[in-house]
Amino acid sequence: MNETRIMQTCCSSLRHTTGFFLASMSPLYVPPPECLLKSFTVPRRYLFGPGPSNVPPRILTAGSQPMLGHLHAETIEIMDHIKSGIQYAFQTQNRMTLAVSGPGHAAMECAIFNSVECGDSVLIAVNGIWGERAAEIAERIGAKVNKIVTSAGSYFRNDEIEQALSKYKPVLFFLTHGESSTGVVHPIDGIGELCHRYNCLFLVDSVAALGGSPIYMDKQDIDIMYTGSQKVLNVPPGTAPISFSERACCRIFSRKTKPVSYFLDLSWLANYWGCDRKSARAYHHTGPVTALYSLREGLAILAETGLENSWKRHKDVAAYFHEGLERIGLKPFVEDKKARLPTVTTIVAPPGYDWREITGYIMKNHNIEISGGLGPSVGMVLRVGLMGCNSNKPYVDMILEALTDALKHCHKSKV
Repeated sequence: MNETRIMQTCCSSLRHTTGFFLASMSPLYVPPPECLLKSFTVPRRYLFGPGPSNVPPRILTAGSQPMLGHLHAETIEIMDHIKSGIQYAFQTQNRMTLAVSGPGHAAMECAIFNSVECGDSVLIAVNGIWGERAAEIAERIGAKVNKIVTSAGSYFRNDEIEQALSKYKPVLFFLTHGESSTGVVHPIDGIGELCHRYNCLFLVDSVAALGGSPIYMDKQDIDIMYTGSQKVLNVPPGTAPISFSERACCRIFSRKTKPVSYFLDLSWLANYWGCDRKSARAYHHTGPVTALYSLREGLAILAETGLENSWKRHKDVAAYFHEGLERIGLKPFVEDKKARLPTVTTIVAPPGYDWREITGYIMKNHNIEISGGLGPSVGMVLRVGLMGCNSNKPYVDMILEALTDALKHCHKSKV
């Protein structure tokens, strides 16, 4: 009897057993939900919002391979491949490189929970929602949070950052590389050097930018950096690559108190991922095994493409999109062309239109997801993501056609 036949037999037996119990004097008072007794078909859509992005067949196939034990030799080999792939994507030789089991938010918490203790001074650069989130996370663990804030669509000069470092003397400085809520890619050069001058760790969120915009973790003196799987890597959400410099590890492993999260404690994660040079890996949690297959494949595609080729393609496709927007009477929200995030474009919300009607119309009539603003950009912008396999000119033409159609058919106020 083959594997498929065995599964069919088991399912048939389960249905028979369920019917028997329902017909008997069962102590269960909550019946099987009707919605789960019939199949559900997931629609196919073009995901051109800020994420998740579409998953190519190759990655879907990788994720559907047979289950392995989370500490089997083959799983550990896959984890080692993932570490090498992250080191390439981040351009780092950090030994402490791994993938957190969870979304980008989990990596953000992992970075802050491990590097900051109650009472520590931290400095957060806020030029969109992700700086706001980082500040709240740090506040929740009792850190003394100081912020530098700029308007949506803008970024910080290095002299502004140095002034704040000198004033607040933080142990950690947080900066978003690709601010997906406002469409800004932040300059990184020189900031790590400033942080080290003031004895401060440099933490970078590159969730929306990694693979689509140049960044060099080691050369740019970044101490902690993380990303998400569901953007340029085109991997389903649920794994979050992260890396820590030796400098960051020295601080983390000499802290006075344990991190507030057991699940995100780097001392455990380091062993689980084989980053601590110990001969055996201890059980910490059951990793998302099939998600690791997918992450490995996404990193393999990036390695085959080449980082520089990926950066160039995202830059060229974004420029092509921006030119097209101006032809149809729309304009990018970020005025400084050098500061436009190549992976997520923010478009000035067209005056007189309800952005919700535009996004709803495009979804209904073109099967395309685009998004409105988030955090400080709510009501101000439309957001279009062109990441990984979605970053190509035919898709840009499709989006421009959908936007043109929406502007023609959606209600425009005369006020």
